[in-house]
Amino acid sequence: MTLIIENHGKTTQISFNRPDRLNAIDSATAFEVQEAFQDFEASDQRVVVLTGVGETFCSGADVKDLPELWRCIPGIGFQLSKPLILAPSGWCVGGAMVMAMKSDLLIASDTTKFFYPEAYRGFTGGMIAGLAARIPHKIAMEVMFMGESLTAQRAYEVGFVNRVTPNGEHVNLALEWADRIGSAAPMVLELFKSFVNTSILPEGPSEKAASVNRDIARIKSSRDRDEGLLALRQKRSPVFEGR
Repeated sequence: MTLIIENHGKTTQISFNRPDRLNAIDSATAFEVQEAFQDFEASDQRVVVLTGVGETFCSGADVKDLPELWRCIPGIGFQLSKPLILAPSGWCVGGAMVMAMKSDLLIASDTTKFFYPEAYRGFTGGMIAGLAARIPHKIAMEVMFMGESLTAQRAYEVGFVNRVTPNGEHVNLALEWADRIGSAAPMVLELFKSFVNTSILPEGPSEKAASVNRDIARIKSSRDRDEGLLALRQKRSPVFEGR
């Protein structure tokens, strides 16, 4: 089981559970993350906390089984109208840092290190460009250009992190915040989040491209697509179901 999903009152806690691989995201995990958040969004739960089992939150994509990482990104792989609190410790690398960037609130252990090394790997999906809309421009460029880790304290100082706790207390505080937020008016929270995400925080080119690819992938994997091709081969009119 690559994820652990627990409910605490109105809060859902989703935890990466591949500590032997530093919680790296492989193909199966990417699909599980997408499905878990879709299930949460469709449920009556109010707030979601994302964290990881072990000393590392997430070391990014698993190079032994590269995933479709866009499936894990809020607003790209899944729509999320409810609050998302990230609670990392240890390494938060690559795509995991993009997930942190797209969260609503972030409570970090003092062991957390945010790291985006792709300029020194020769590849990138480009979604990290959105970081410049969330922290000062020069700091965002430092993260991208220098490929050096950003400590939890430094991330707090530049406004990327809400709170830094001693290691082991970050999840408890995240759950406390989630419990309080869970008592607020859901429609008001949804409105706040919608206004911020659609009017204040712009989508970068890679985010827009990923959204297009997601929508095309839905068509390619749909029953209607299979029915259309089958009907063409059988020389009959297709019967579409809208799914």
